[in-house]
Amino acid sequence: MGTHEPGEVFGPRMTLFADVLSVGLATALVSLPLVTVPAALSTACAVLRGAGEGQPATAGRYFALLRRRLRAGDAAAGVVALTGALLFAADLALARAGLPGAPAFAVVAAGIGAAALVVGLGACARPESLTDWTAALRLAARDAVRDVGGSALVLLAVATAVLCAWMLLPLAFLAPGPLALALTAVHVRRGVISEN
Repeated sequence: MGTHEPGEVFGPRMTLFADVLSVGLATALVSLPLVTVPAALSTACAVLRGAGEGQPATAGRYFALLRRRLRAGDAAAGVVALTGALLFAADLALARAGLPGAPAFAVVAAGIGAAALVVGLGACARPESLTDWTAALRLAARDAVRDVGGSALVLLAVATAVLCAWMLLPLAFLAPGPLALALTAVHVRRGVISEN
């Protein structure tokens, strides 16, 4: 990992970093219609997972894989994710409206939202999401329960991506790449833990 290829200026680690950012930018662009977010993030995770197997992690490979995998299930996953996000936002708006029991309701809604986010993002990191969202969600839910530390890492990665985008808005277009890398790393980590 420490040697330079002929013509390489910065080294393999900097090349991977640049590839992650280009995949992140491609993911952000594909995610703009909002219903494409699960498919876009799943494809980014697949491309970055392939980098660990010696395949190129480029925006070109990202778009090629995305074209091959788009199907009705991806649109359905996007509609479900968008509906869930809108319901969560509506629940939090109701909690802020000052209804009786609002603080307890907000805590419960935040817990349910965090669990749904961990499972949904975990499903995007699984290879099954390329062909079968139901299986990916089922296995991601199982992983979230079995590996609480990994679930905490997923929430930390999301918080970091949101904080970076909040601090400097242009970073919002690059944040999906490092987020996909973190999700992929957590998935690989879970595989290593289950083997031991």
